Amino acid sequence: MSDAAAPIILTALFGAPDQAFFDAQRRAFFPAERNQLDAHLTMFHHLPPGSADEVRHRLVQETRGVPAPAARVAGVISLGRGVAYRIDSPGLAAIRGRLAEAFHGLLTPQDQAGWRAHVTVQNKVTPAEAKATLAQLQAGFAARPVTIAGLAAWWYRGGPWEPLSRHMFG
Repeated sequence: MSDAAAPIILTALFGAPDQAFFDAQRRAFFPAERNQLDAHLTMFHHLPPGSADEVRHRLVQETRGVPAPAARVAGVISLGRGVAYRIDSPGLAAIRGRLAEAFHGLLTPQDQAGWRAHVTVQNKVTPAEAKATLAQLQAGFAARPVTIAGLAAWWYRGGPWEPLSRHMFG
């Protein structure tokens, strides 16, 4: 799929230790045959391919010389057929709000809906397996800070995502 047809996905990037933690959790709990991506925090699922230049421009504005927003892993949540870690970050939510305003009229219904920041570590399993994983992760859970290191844009062509741009805070 060409750049002209590939939608754009926006994510927040974690610091290396937090990325390693979430990736390990994803390898442990995500069905191996479906686990094509590193752990990620999706901010927008589908921006039009023609918005690539504007996406890069907006991400530069939100990150260049800007301190990273404070964030924390705040809980473990059920996705019905999967499990995720809930991320609390008013600063990241404010960035997403500004980006949503900038891309108003281009957002899909999914991206127009309320945003619940999370990192999926299990998906597409039976409800019973998801319930067991949720109980296991909740039993050992303690809220802790997490580093949001930057923002990234990705091309989606039906398989693993392809990098479009990365923008680090500070």
